[in-house]
This record gives sequence, structure tokens and C-alpha cells, in this order.
Amino acid sequence: MIRKISALLGIALALAVALPAQSYPTKAIQVVVPANPGGDTDLNSRIMAKYLEKELGQPVIIVNVGGAGGTLGSRKVKDSAPDGYTALFYHPSMFLNKIMGLVDYSFQDFENAGMAVMDNTNIFVVNASSPYKNLQDVIDASKKKPRSVKFATETGGFTNLQVLAFEDMTGIDLNVVDVGTASQKIVALLGRQVDVIGISYGIIKDYVKSGKFRVIGNMSDARNPMIPEVPTFKEQGVDISFPKFFYYLFPKGTPQSYVDTFSAAVKRVCANPAAQAEFNKFMVSGDYMDPQTAIKYMNAQEATYFKYKDLMTNTSKKPTKEAVKQ
Repeated sequence: MIRKISALLGIALALAVALPAQSYPTKAIQVVVPANPGGDTDLNSRIMAKYLEKELGQPVIIVNVGGAGGTLGSRKVKDSAPDGYTALFYHPSMFLNKIMGLVDYSFQDFENAGMAVMDNTNIFVVNASSPYKNLQDVIDASKKKPRSVKFATETGGFTNLQVLAFEDMTGIDLNVVDVGTASQKIVALLGRQVDVIGISYGIIKDYVKSGKFRVIGNMSDARNPMIPEVPTFKEQGVDISFPKFFYYLFPKGTPQSYVDTFSAAVKRVCANPAAQAEFNKFMVSGDYMDPQTAIKYMNAQEATYFKYKDLMTNTSKKPTKEAVKQ
């Protein structure tokens, strides 16, 4: 009897070893996007999700959690269970949130799953009816009459840094107003409620093509081959360059094997010609960076942003809240 029991236990153990462990993921993954629908963050996340579903074999659900400069969304993920089924898709605004004291954490307080998308089309745009043809026109008008040019941003957001750096570099004083998210900036510019907005080219390209908007400068080191007609800030004498990169984070403590699986799927999506073609339609690129390389890059970028801490925390430079008329 004992021999029989031992034999049965041996068979059971052998089967247990032979059968693979249940693999990740086994259910839908929620990707929190700290922005409302319609902006570039939302758009890029949805292109990634479309292809990640094919790679992971499970639904990838986008959950928009806008508000408070993106802090509501990032905190939601930070406080989520580290089970691999809640991720964050975000960009450099997380650095700015910490600089401005909106949160007491940054990307180092999460598990990094790598970089996914790179956007080198961060531009300043005006209404086509505007008298401003280039950056120098904006500078001249502002020097002639300080605060006469109204610039739309979102407090604590990426464009908040851009406009502060622009003012600092050129010695001008703009009338900076907080109108909200990217989609609200577009509405404000269409209605001529503001003079200039900072935004990514991909989400306003149709307005440019239709003749409603005019781009006056791109914050990249060199002209972007996808929009070669747009001069850089540097070409116009303003030494500013701000790449916008998008990455994935998981709550601290998420199993490394889950993070690795997700990151490997991101890498395959970025290498997929079909996905790359979709990104290129919006003037961005799938540009994978593994977690360790991404951490080094993000640390360097965050250090650059912290150089503007005094400007970002100067209460006299805080944007004035302004509602957009629909």
C-alpha cells in the first residue's frame, strides 16, 4: 500500500512539473491614461492598445482619468493592486507634477515597463487669421505690450513648462491662461479666445491642412522630416528643445515577470510596420526603449526639467484659470 501511495504521489508530482504554470495575462489589462479623450496621449495609448491586444492575447482597456494636471490618473495607478492588470501610460508631465508639488512621487515609485512612443513635434500654433507668422512676431508683440499675447496651457502640464521656458529664454511676459486639456486648447484657438497654444502636431494636422491653424515653431533639435516645412525654435533664435515621450508604468511591487512580459509585447508592437504606419499618420513613432535604458533616459530628462523648478513654482507665473466658450 505504501509503495502504491508513493507511486501515485510520484506521478502527481511529475504531472505538476510537466504542466506549465498559468501564464500572464489571463484577463483584461486596464491602461490608465491621465488625460481626457481626444488628445495625443489618448490617441497614442489607443494605437498601442490595439496592437498590444494581439501580442498579449487579452483585451487592453483604455481608462481615461483626466484632471488635476494628470495627477488623478497617476495616483490611481500608484494606489492600485500590484497584480499586473493596471498600468499607466503617461509622458513627462509626471516630472512637472512633482516639481510643482502636486504629488510627492515620480516615475521611480513605479515599476517601469519601458518607453513606447516618441513625439518630436511639440509645436506652437496660432489661428490662421493671427498676425503672428513666426516666433519673432510673438516676441515683438509681447515686448511692445507685455501680456498682450494670450497663451493657453494646463497648469502643471507639459505645455506649462514650454511656455515658461519660452518666456524665460526671450525675456517676455505672456498672458498665460489655463484652459484645460489639449481638446479644450483646440476649441479655444478655433474660437480665437487665445492667441497661441502649445500642442503636438499630430492632433491638429487636419486644422493646418484645412487652413484654420498655422504652426510657428517646433521644439526639436532639428527639423522633423515628417513636417519639414516647420522651422525649429532653435532656427528662430530660441534655444529650446522638448521631446515628448510616452512610457508604461505599473504599481510598485508588480511581479517582474509580468512587467517583462508586457514590456516585450511593447517592443514587438514598436517593431510592427502596421503599428508604425499608424503612429506616423500622427507624426509620432513607435520607439521602444527597454526599462533600464528608459529609466536612465527619464532620469536625465527629469534633471533637465528640475532646472526650471523656480519658474514652475513661482506663484506670480501661475496660469490664470479660464473657461473655454464652446
